[in-house]
Amino acid sequence: MAPIIPIPVPQDSLLARAAVPPGTYSDAFSTTVPGAVALADLITAFYTTPLFRAERAILRLAGHRSSRAQLDALLAGSGTRFAVWDVVLRRPDEILLRDASGATASWFQVVPVVQGTALRFGSVVYPVNGRYGPRPPRVMALLLGPHTLYSRTLLSAAARRIKRQNHPR
Repeated sequence: MAPIIPIPVPQDSLLARAAVPPGTYSDAFSTTVPGAVALADLITAFYTTPLFRAERAILRLAGHRSSRAQLDALLAGSGTRFAVWDVVLRRPDEILLRDASGATASWFQVVPVVQGTALRFGSVVYPVNGRYGPRPPRVMALLLGPHTLYSRTLLSAAARRIKRQNHPR
């Protein structure tokens, strides 16, 4: 399995467009799997991993329900919401989703590479207005380590699922 590596935010990506305001935090991670992978396959694998199903359960307790039908509509382009996220922008190879509070965004992208497909996942945390202008939320400093670990773990789980589906033993 290829490692999950941090990458610079791709300049021509939807993630780069979302991370423009001063004080915005953004990150991006990538891994490579063999074969061609569609964006819908990455999103499906990501949102249906056991780890993310646990997050969906927590969101459900907070009143943000999601279903497989809602996910399928999002993937087909006919739906614009999944759980707490709304589609902001989409292209055939990437999608940007913003949470209902407007505080964060998630980004997915698939990129064909010589070895197969690069699977990319990134996040944006929007600044809050402070006394001296926009700044990252204070809690971000405390949560950066766990957030990074969680992002890498989710992408790794999605990549393993895709690899198993595309190359069963």
